[in-house]
Amino acid sequence: MILKQMSKRVITLEKLSNKKENELKLIPKAEKYVEYMLSIIFKIPRTEKFSIGTEYKTSMYQMLENIIYLNKIETHRLEILNKIDAELSIQRIYLRIMFKNAWIDRKKFDYSINLIYEIGKIVGGLTKSYGKNNKE
Repeated sequence: MILKQMSKRVITLEKLSNKKENELKLIPKAEKYVEYMLSIIFKIPRTEKFSIGTEYKTSMYQMLENIIYLNKIETHRLEILNKIDAELSIQRIYLRIMFKNAWIDRKKFDYSINLIYEIGKIVGGLTKSYGKNNKE
């Protein structure tokens, strides 16, 4: 009986450490993505820089804020993960608009989409993990 309880605690601690590890991986990836996208936004045409560029930056900063917030809280994590996922979807749309209007080239578009994909994979994994834990 005691052995079962101890093994459950060990498994729970392992799950918690894996979650923290994923969350910590998310922060540097998000920072890298934001830095890269800022360099792209600064190079798009002036009129678009102040319209779609401003919207894109606002979305990225909101996403980054939610990621940091996610790392600090213990409750309502699924809600915050859904907000992060929504911001990523918005950014994908902005990126496709920039590509279709030839404000960025294929190479930058592909690299940016891959960065968003990596962040999305981590967010999806965390969402799945927290979803399972909330059901138990």
